[in-house]
Amino acid sequence: MNIYLAVIIASLLLSWLLGILSDHLSAKAMKPTPPKEFQDVFDAAKYAQSQEYTRASMHFSTLTGTFNIVVIIAVILSGGFNWLDMLIRSLAFGPMATGLLYIGALGLISGVMSLPFEAYQTFVLENRFGFNTTTPGTFFLDRFKGMILTALIGGILVAGVLLFFRETGPFAWLWCWGLAVTVSLALTYVAPTWILPLFNTFSPLEEGELRTALERYADKNGFELSGIFVMDGSKRSTKGNAFFTGLGNRKRIALFDTLIKEQTTEEIVAVLAHEVGHAKLGHIRKRLITGFLKTGAVFYLMSLFLDSPGLFAAFGMEHISNYAGLTFFVLLYTPLSLALSVLSNMVSRKHEFEADAFAAHTTCDPMSMISALKKLSASNLSNLTPHPLTVCLEYSHPPVLARVRRLAAI
Repeated sequence: MNIYLAVIIASLLLSWLLGILSDHLSAKAMKPTPPKEFQDVFDAAKYAQSQEYTRASMHFSTLTGTFNIVVIIAVILSGGFNWLDMLIRSLAFGPMATGLLYIGALGLISGVMSLPFEAYQTFVLENRFGFNTTTPGTFFLDRFKGMILTALIGGILVAGVLLFFRETGPFAWLWCWGLAVTVSLALTYVAPTWILPLFNTFSPLEEGELRTALERYADKNGFELSGIFVMDGSKRSTKGNAFFTGLGNRKRIALFDTLIKEQTTEEIVAVLAHEVGHAKLGHIRKRLITGFLKTGAVFYLMSLFLDSPGLFAAFGMEHISNYAGLTFFVLLYTPLSLALSVLSNMVSRKHEFEADAFAAHTTCDPMSMISALKKLSASNLSNLTPHPLTVCLEYSHPPVLARVRRLAAI
């Protein structure tokens, strides 16, 4: 058996089996009553609903994961990648257009196949538990906008990568790395004003107690904000959130309108303090640098396998091409990607604990952060007792119970 094919199929199956095992163990780890720290926000009915939501989400994840792996393996073994390549080659376009069409077609097929699952999750699963507020019009418009943005931005990236690998010899991976970093920084910089408003409305937070408290905290801790905005998160979901976006003098905080509705001023200040903690403690800078280094390593590894005859033989390809090599490397990279995601999640969870501690110390009010986390967990029907394997594989944030206990110790 082709060694590349064996590695790809084995890694896909391993990833799938780990997901099933993780869900099974998390289901067994559920407790009949909420932890004592959460009994003020979870009554018996609410807690039972959160467990039902967790089980339903896990079942849906198993269904989609199984469907995806069956389709991918079937396409590989049936020669579907070669069939598509020969079809596009028959159009007799140049190498660049052929490559863009091939990768674009794969992306379009994947998007179309995932659409029914996304619709079910939004309009059946999320609706069943009272989260969904999205209309069909908004749902499909979001996907259309996302497709256009992906085609534009992804097209630039893919075209650049194909061009560099064709024209710049053994150092092509360095050129690709530079392009990816440049595009990533540019998107981070312009996203607050050009991209995010395509999907949501961002309104400046009106003058009042909350804005005064947030600005006072930011000033006291030497953190400059270019703006505090309210995002119409209720347009799609009842779930609350807040996030920082932008770089340099474009840093701004966006508060979901659902968050403002549910949380007190002190709790929202604590949420802001947590986000400020990420910046002050260097987490954002570290994540950017780590991400850039990872991108460079991926392009270097890609350059080693991009035109490997064995890799193309694994997919039954009649022709070797850079554009198909990009696609196949993504699948070959699966086991390393899984290992790196586990490491990345571990570092991210550490950063979240540190940001919580920063918020507690700079506000001198850990109880407000605790209260904010507990309210969010109740309104989002969070799983309070995930199994450690699930946390290891999937959680970029520590389980909320662990965060509350750390804060209570402060």
